[in-house]
Amino acid sequence: MANVHDDTGELAPPAPVHRSNAVERALDLIAWLCMLVAGIALVVIIVTFGWLVYGRYILDDTPTWVEQLSLLLVSYITFLGAAVGVRRNTHLSIDFIREGLPMLPREVMRYLSDLFVLVFGSFMAWEGWVLVMFNTDRPIPMLDIAESWRALPVCICGVLMVAFAASNIINRAFARLVGGE
Repeated sequence: MANVHDDTGELAPPAPVHRSNAVERALDLIAWLCMLVAGIALVVIIVTFGWLVYGRYILDDTPTWVEQLSLLLVSYITFLGAAVGVRRNTHLSIDFIREGLPMLPREVMRYLSDLFVLVFGSFMAWEGWVLVMFNTDRPIPMLDIAESWRALPVCICGVLMVAFAASNIINRAFARLVGGE
């Protein structure tokens, strides 16, 4: 892939080449669904905190379940958002050093970065599943559901990170083959 000049005349990093196939569309749909679920969870948190304030100050009867529900929903928002960050390459990264390197070390570092995310995602998926299985008999206070529901987003995020990082690696390799570099 050749570098292109941006509006300032400086060399810009090459735009990623995405294959337009069913797998990529499915991964994009999954990322979209994750953001939808996270958005709905955020709205539910806002509404329940509204109910908390109303119950506390108007009804003089504080709904105690709001805190536990919010903790549960925040874990889903956080982990689903983190997985989507891997898909969209918007996760926290410090890339000014990498992008300042010549082409070969820069590409190696990109592959290594995705490989580290893939390994870390595998670890998250495995250990998240262990947490899910370990906590099936422990209820979340005030909600009367299994504590496993709080660990499930760790597992889901790990699986999605593996899928999204693997897709990044495959797309980058495919782009190099098609681009002839």
